[in-house]
Amino acid sequence: MSGRDLRPIGVFTALAFSLAWLFALPLWFGDGLASPWFTPVATATMMTPAIAALVVVFFVERPQQKAWTLGLWPLRPVRRLLVYSALGIFVSIALVLVALPVGALLGVYPADFTNFSAFQQALDEQAGTAGAAQIPIPIGALIALQIALLPLAAFINLIPALGEELGWRGWLLPKLMPLGTLPALLVSGVIWGLWHAPLILLGYNYPDAPGTLGLTAMVAMCVLIGAVFGWLRLRSGSVWPAALAHAAFNGAGGTYLLFAAAGEHIDTTQATVLGWSGWIVPLALVVVLIATGQFSSAKHPSTPPSKKGASSSTSGDGTSGP
Repeated sequence: MSGRDLRPIGVFTALAFSLAWLFALPLWFGDGLASPWFTPVATATMMTPAIAALVVVFFVERPQQKAWTLGLWPLRPVRRLLVYSALGIFVSIALVLVALPVGALLGVYPADFTNFSAFQQALDEQAGTAGAAQIPIPIGALIALQIALLPLAAFINLIPALGEELGWRGWLLPKLMPLGTLPALLVSGVIWGLWHAPLILLGYNYPDAPGTLGLTAMVAMCVLIGAVFGWLRLRSGSVWPAALAHAAFNGAGGTYLLFAAAGEHIDTTQATVLGWSGWIVPLALVVVLIATGQFSSAKHPSTPPSKKGASSSTSGDGTSGP
């Protein structure tokens, strides 16, 4: 990788990190995660990788095909884009959900898959506070409905998720591809994980862990999940499947509360997809993807095609599979 490539990567990384810390300052000098400004601050922070990528693309690199460089365009071949978008949504939800029985089997997630006692307790407390009658739906049916609606989160959360993915997988991962696919996935995952520091060090995601342990866990999780998102980006040639996967992943993140046992403590360094027990299945998935050549045969969107090449490839891709 040449110095010409390193300069925009350095500018992008410095800008994304600096803006994340700048946006988080009201929390650090205020009430931290208890601040009423937490949600807007966290949402704004998610936009900083996109801001950094746009600055680099428009003012540092200035390529002719800017939307292509960011992975926003073209939206074809349509079938491939739709297939990988659907895979991103459902694989992300599956990775979040499967972490729960795995954690239960390993004794680190206090599960109640029969009575859903923690969720029932939350419903009872909410009904008591509001002075309302209990919901006339069996709790099992209510949970099934919430799980069935999870794919909608991919579209509800798409804009903030795209704020991250436009930077991490849209722009950064292809720029790192000269290092080789696996090093590029590793480096981009570490950068993504460390970028979370302003909130993780305040106790976000890992409220019971020392800051350094929480940040280390976040980096490990981001490397594994980032490899899955990176596979979607490289195979589809587009940032949209990765953005939908990220949005679905965030939307499913709170499902561990549905299946927990009432009154039990959940250590997120060990349980849920945030903890080590939740990394087992994503690691196995990444190993399978590597072993089956899913990364080596992926499309590497490192340089945009010429107009002549794009025309000829379009006619061939129009009927190609994912």
